[in-house]
Amino acid sequence: MAESAPYDPLRLCVYATIALLAWLFGPWALLAFAGLGFAGYWKARRAGLTRSKCLLRDTRLVLAYLGLLGAVAVAAIVLSFT
Repeated sequence: MAESAPYDPLRLCVYATIALLAWLFGPWALLAFAGLGFAGYWKARRAGLTRSKCLLRDTRLVLAYLGLLGAVAVAAIVLSFT
């Protein structure tokens, strides 16, 4: 009888690391992660992906969400210099 391996909560470690980076670098980290996500979803959508495992499901909604996050990050960066 094979024993199953215990659950590895790697995602929780990844989430904590992303939260740390966001805390340290603020809107710059948000801009970087939103840009990276947008580029990935844009490429996937062009390759034919229309449904995502993301909570928003439709890749158009995911792209809009990531674009909005990027715009908020840019606004926060601009406002921090004024």
